[in-house]
Order: sequence, then C-alpha cells, then structure tokens
Amino acid sequence: MAIPFVKLPLLLPVRHPPHLLLPLHPSSSLFPFPPKPHLLRKPNHLHPSKANTKDNSSLTSLLSDLQDIEATEEVKTRFSPPSLHEHLPSRWPEIHGSNNWSNLLNPIDPLLRSELIRYGNFTQATYDAFDFNPFSLYCGTSKYPMDSFFSSLNMDSCGYEVSRFLYATSNIKLPNFFTRSHADEVWSELANWIGYIAVSSDATTALLGRRDIVIAWRGTVTKLEWVADLMSLLCPVSPKGIPCPDPSVEVESGFIDLYTDKDTSCRFCKYSAREQVLAEVKKLIDHYAVKNGEEVSISVTGHSLGSALATLSAYDLVETGVSGGKTVCVFSFSGPRVGNRAFKERFEGLGVKALRVVNVHDTVPKVPGFLFNENVPALLQGMVPDSYNHVGVELELDHKSSPFLKDTKDESCFHNLEALLHLLDGYHGKGQNFELVSGRDLALVNKDCDFLENHLMIPPFWRQDLNKGMVRSEDGKWVQPERPKIDEHPPDTHHHLTKLGFNLDK
Repeated sequence: MAIPFVKLPLLLPVRHPPHLLLPLHPSSSLFPFPPKPHLLRKPNHLHPSKANTKDNSSLTSLLSDLQDIEATEEVKTRFSPPSLHEHLPSRWPEIHGSNNWSNLLNPIDPLLRSELIRYGNFTQATYDAFDFNPFSLYCGTSKYPMDSFFSSLNMDSCGYEVSRFLYATSNIKLPNFFTRSHADEVWSELANWIGYIAVSSDATTALLGRRDIVIAWRGTVTKLEWVADLMSLLCPVSPKGIPCPDPSVEVESGFIDLYTDKDTSCRFCKYSAREQVLAEVKKLIDHYAVKNGEEVSISVTGHSLGSALATLSAYDLVETGVSGGKTVCVFSFSGPRVGNRAFKERFEGLGVKALRVVNVHDTVPKVPGFLFNENVPALLQGMVPDSYNHVGVELELDHKSSPFLKDTKDESCFHNLEALLHLLDGYHGKGQNFELVSGRDLALVNKDCDFLENHLMIPPFWRQDLNKGMVRSEDGKWVQPERPKIDEHPPDTHHHLTKLGFNLDK
C-alpha cells in the first residue's frame, strides 16, 4: 500500500551549499532504498554547452519531457514500499525485540538495519532542530514549531506528526547539554528543549500495521565533558516518584534528576520531563488504543545522554503502567550505562526491550562503571553493590571498517550520531566487507564533525544557518527575526496527570 506523501523528494542528486540549514537525509521517503543508476546522470538541459542551438533546444525539451515521464514512474516506484517492507507489519514484534534480536544482528537483518536508520533519523532531528547559537534570542529552543517541525527538516514525508515538545530544567549541571543566550532578556531562564513526541499518521499507520508513538530525546553533540561528571553516584528510583517495589533498583543520579526535576516558576519547566512524557503517552493511548481500538506501539530513541533518558522513560512507562501493556522498545545510540544490576534485571523482567547501537571506539558506552560492570563475574559484581550494568542487547560497530572515514584521535567523531548511522548503512556482519546499501549521503557524516577522508572533498562542520540566522529587515538592516511562538505544554497536561494519580498541588 502506497503512502500519499505531501512533499516529493528530489529525484536528482543536488549538492547543497554548506550555508543551508536543512539536513540532507538520504531520502525523505519513509523507507529509504538505493537510488537507481539512471537518476545519478545529469540531464542534458543542465549542460549549457548543449543548449545553444534551436535543434539542441528541441532535443532538450524532448529529453525533459521523457525525463518527466520517467520521474513519474520513479515516484510510483519509490513510494510503493519495496517487498522488504511489505513484511513489516508481520515482523514488527521481531524487529522490536520480541526474541531479543536473536539471529538478526550477525549478519544484520536488512529490515532491522532500515528501521534502525529510520529511528536514528528521528533522533538526529533533535540535533538538527536545536538552537545551539548563544547569539540567538531563542538559544535552547527548537528552531522549528511543532506544526512544521518535520517539513522544516526536509522530513515531511517521514509519515509522523509531532504531538508534543519536551523541556527540561537546567537545575542539573551537565556541561554542554544546556545552552544559554547572550541576550539580556531570554525566552526562559531555566528551560531547554530536549526532544519531542510524535505519532504516525493514518497512512503510515496503515503501512506499519499499528499506530506508532515515537519519543525522541536530545543528547550532546560535540564535546564530551559531561562524561567526567558521571561519578558513579547511584540513587533509588522510588524516592524520585517511579513506583518501583524493589528499593535496590538504582540509576545514575544525574540522569534521573534531569528526568524528574521541575520548577513551577517557569512555564516551560512547571512539569518535569517525566510528567510531560507520561501525560502525553497517556493521552495518545486513551485516544488511539482505548477509544479507537487500534494496536499501538511505543518506540523510544535517543543518542548519548538522550539514550539514558530514552532508557529511563521507557522503563518508567512500563513500571507505572502508563504503557497499558503496549510494546515498548528502545533504539538507543552511543548511550552510557544507566543503572545497577538490579535496574537491568527489573528493566528486562518487565519486558522492556532495548537495542543499543555503539561504536566500539566510543568512550561514552563504557561509562559509568568502567571497571565494575556487566562484563565482570556475578560474584565480583555482588561484592561491588554500585556496579553498573547495560540493559538489553548491544550491536557493536567499528568505524575503522569504513573506508570513507579518516584515522583521527578526535573522540567526538567516534561518538557522532551521523557517523554511527553511516556505519549502520554499511554493516553486514562481523568480518564482512563494509558496503553501503541505502544510498545515504556521505556528506551527512561531516555535518557536525570532521570525520570523512579529505579526498572526498566534503568540508567539516558544514551545516549552519543561512547567514547565521540573520535576515534583512524592511529598512535594509540585518536583524534576527522574531518567532511567532514557542510551543509549550498542552493545556490538558494537568488533566491527564491527575488521571494518573499525580498530586500537582503539593
């Protein structure tokens, strides 16, 4: 069944100048697959030397007409899901971990690879939309409003719609995660945008065989100073409001503080990130599952610090019962350990599934618990009660397997999400040759780092705002444009939290 997409992708490869903001996704279609060879040829009408005569003009016109017909056929092909994805509804439980991805990782299942990249794109959107610029009046927000979020990122054909933005309070001291504007008057003294919740459209739901709720968490994109702050300080989850009956279940204190802290003096922080997630998921499940009788799944994704938030929120949804017995799966990228062994056992015992994609040379997945972790004998772990354990299943990738990546000592490159998605695109199994399969644009790797071989001629850190966000006013002066609004909490948040038993008056 084909999806009626709103915006068609370019059918010819175009080299976007580095001053453009829009991220170059391999395809704006829901399920990317390799472009056909004839689409990589430059049509004659793009060669000025061949368009100087009347005859050549007529030929150009004819070729253009033929190409329009060919393009129409190509659109039909691109937007009819390939046979690989026709099995997605029946294979959804397996792809989302019903068998803990047994026999799907080595060699990697092509459908699983495609889905990992798709959810990775949802995660990457949290970086591409975030305003990191301290000279922006809106530093710390999403640059794009909810109603045009995906279209502003050239992802308008992803088949999902944003239903809520997520904010966190900056009471937590994590270097390079919270950003501040240099302006005297700012949109918020305390808040930063940290992600979003999106839900599949009717057309995509028909293709997937279920209504999919995506929770995407932002992490850190460049320097990794925050890793040094993981001082192995564990704390129980129950005092933080998560109703776990086992007091030995503990998680890293910085992560859970970021997830549960709030400040009622700020309209963006008056609900914690936890309360925002629980309220929105409750509302969506009530509407789609309870009222409409649809099958619903919850897919949580994040990179770096966002991976920790994804793990915590997925666990919380099941522990509190908000998920209502629906499938909850985490697709995490380059994430640290989150909790102790009791947390791992509780997480997996509740049936939450997690597939963690990591680069073996990345430091972040090795902390906290660098010495005492899930890899040491159980007896030794018992002697160290604060031993950290990863949850779920790990898919290890190695950036040295890619012939397109340079030899560098820059650890932020090893941690980069676009680089990790590039590795996924070329990974077939341990010991197998690296071969790209989806046509994902190589230039994406260097969007926010310097990792590609120089001979590829892709400049490092090429992605930036046009004119760094400045526009020309009516009087000819260069100014920062005002935004019409900053999306905040839906007015029914209090209602849904009250239904969940939250006492918001204390």
